Amino acid sequence: MSTTSLISSLFRAEIQSMSAYKVADAHGFIKLDAMENPYHWPPELTEQWLTSLRHCELNRYPDPEAQRLIETLRCHDEIPKSVAILLGNGSDELIQLLLMALTPTQAVLAPAPSFVMYKQISQSLQLTYFAPSLCAEDFSLDVAHILQLIKQHQPALIFIAYPNNPTGNLFKAEDIHTILNASTGLVVIDEAYAPFANASFLPELPRYKNLLIMRTLSKLGLAGLRLGYLMGAVEIISQLNKIRLPYNINVLTQMTAEFALSHKQVFTEQTQLICQHRHWVFEQLQALPALTVFPSAANFILFKTPAQHADRIHAHLKKQGVLIKNMHSQGGLMQECLRVTIGTQEENKAFINALTNALITIN
Repeated sequence: MSTTSLISSLFRAEIQSMSAYKVADAHGFIKLDAMENPYHWPPELTEQWLTSLRHCELNRYPDPEAQRLIETLRCHDEIPKSVAILLGNGSDELIQLLLMALTPTQAVLAPAPSFVMYKQISQSLQLTYFAPSLCAEDFSLDVAHILQLIKQHQPALIFIAYPNNPTGNLFKAEDIHTILNASTGLVVIDEAYAPFANASFLPELPRYKNLLIMRTLSKLGLAGLRLGYLMGAVEIISQLNKIRLPYNINVLTQMTAEFALSHKQVFTEQTQLICQHRHWVFEQLQALPALTVFPSAANFILFKTPAQHADRIHAHLKKQGVLIKNMHSQGGLMQECLRVTIGTQEENKAFINALTNALITIN
């Protein structure tokens, strides 16, 4: 039997038809494509961290419940004791756990465009996936359409990114409340970019039993740790915890996250700096001809280029050593759109210079 025949006989058709999630090779580039915090720790903090790791027992399994880390997160985010917390190897694992808990007959809903893993994991699990488009004029939620889909299909799970990726905007809080009240299933508010938004649904957890809040430390400045966390009612989190793999948060991640979060001021200052740079990049982009620039409450900015220009501009930026995200291939509202992460001021200036050169070259 050939390898092709073996694959055909063993793997589900939807898996065979899928494309793997691609991460661009960033070696040698100014990397502004992945919404990372560009800043390192102060040298003295790094030394303290390395000292703390000397006590790390790599020969032992980590605490399977990561209780100390959970309590650190609870203090850091001011999470009430009545709210349960589930940790994941990044938000991706939490999304996977949520979707794995559903039966194949159930439906999932998330506005489009949004974080691609909602759809990718749903489809890999044979779940019916609905992706109502955002409103074209301002990327707001099409509440009427979403309510219609809720009434017709009763999705078991609704994902709402807040702020949204890749558009960067915060949806109206009243629209999300409307969806929460209408949904008979779970509503997951993905607050991956909460550090930059000054907005959260965390205070609403006691009010809605079907509300879950998902966050990550990746955008804060700890992307290499791969740590996400889900917050919600004890009864719901307990069910999800049944299918969490044991020891999913390794000992280095637990110790490092505890250490880092005890130095909150460092990350607060970095976040404030990124927000200041976001304002500068937004103004610079607005000053360039023929671009449509969208306001952002995250650590990235989406902008639209003239017709037939997105791929060419993206290629010109790469030639100049600057890597940003090309959203054009997603189609729909993302046609001719590019997304840039906010970097250091030196990186931001290099990006604006490269973009200016690209626009001159193609015109």
